[in-house]
Amino acid sequence: MTDMPSAALFRCGSYEREEVEDRLDILLESLGGMGRFVLPGERVLLKPNLLSASSPEQCVTTHPEVVRAAALRVLEAGAHPFIGDSPGLDGFSSVAAKTGMAAVAGELGIPCAELDDPVPLPMAEGSVFQRVEVSRKALEAGKIINLPKLKTHAQMMLTLGVKNLFGTVVRQRKASWHYTVGLDRDVFADLHLDIARSLAPTLTIMDGIGGMEGRGPGNGRPRMFGLLAASADPLALDLRLCTLLGADLQAFPLYRSARRRNLVPKDFGTTAGDLPPDFVFEKVDIPRLDSLHLLPALLDGFGKRHLSSRPVQRPRDCIGCGKCVEVCPAKAMTRKTPNTIYIDYEKCIRCYCCQEVCPADAIGFSRGFLLRVLDFLGR
Repeated sequence: MTDMPSAALFRCGSYEREEVEDRLDILLESLGGMGRFVLPGERVLLKPNLLSASSPEQCVTTHPEVVRAAALRVLEAGAHPFIGDSPGLDGFSSVAAKTGMAAVAGELGIPCAELDDPVPLPMAEGSVFQRVEVSRKALEAGKIINLPKLKTHAQMMLTLGVKNLFGTVVRQRKASWHYTVGLDRDVFADLHLDIARSLAPTLTIMDGIGGMEGRGPGNGRPRMFGLLAASADPLALDLRLCTLLGADLQAFPLYRSARRRNLVPKDFGTTAGDLPPDFVFEKVDIPRLDSLHLLPALLDGFGKRHLSSRPVQRPRDCIGCGKCVEVCPAKAMTRKTPNTIYIDYEKCIRCYCCQEVCPADAIGFSRGFLLRVLDFLGR
């Protein structure tokens, strides 16, 4: 099909079932209809963002009404959808129940399954990483419909369509990648881009009706954006959303990775929808990232320890769950008391996994020297 926009963005003011279904139909029609993306008889993975066992109102995970509407359209196209993800820490059954995914699956009579059983992913030509393992269920699905949540991210600035596919990496192997990649956000973005290009989702539908700003992806502030968006290319969608949020493309690690590799879609600004061409959301709280890529390579270790921001615990907010200690890929955190954590900053790689999984928002940041200098200079 020719002359299709790179993405479509439409307003959707609530999660009322009728409104979500109506707006999704308009969204899909602008891109050629669901029949363009799935065929009768195909097994289709619906991959939402299921970061943790959080209720839909917290805007941490993809809303079940968006997943339900997408699943219905896949069923109507004669395909066989199933809902799947691999939460990094919380048990899948509790995540599926709390987020509403189990209820959606039960209502529609479709499977809701943990993405487990890691197998090598055949990597797309030009990939930076040559060996990545993802869930067999994701790899063997006939098609993948990517269903991310519009959120900010303390480490990667934004977590949108491309990064959502990192969820096909099985459980604690995510933490291993955090440890391997370390503080280099551009290299981590290379990994996310490699996975997205290799899995090649047939369609990405972004739940931006309610999203998150501030210290995302787990402890930011919910914000109503009133937006549903979709594209056959998750990278094009992410870059368009970056500009829509008023964020600096040059500061977005995913954009820098794509630009360095000559992968930036030339038409990512060409979109359909009902938003004015120059529309930008006002005053979105986008995380400021340490600019350690500006330092000489020989100062990398020093920069990690002394110039970058670092996680700090707020003991009075801690509920003693121990999730931060469990998830830490560098094993830099130990419990001194039920509500007090010791952080070894010589080991800490500043991946902020602890902040992502803390259900009480008891992990904050001490702004690094470099970031404070840049703020002072008005950068």
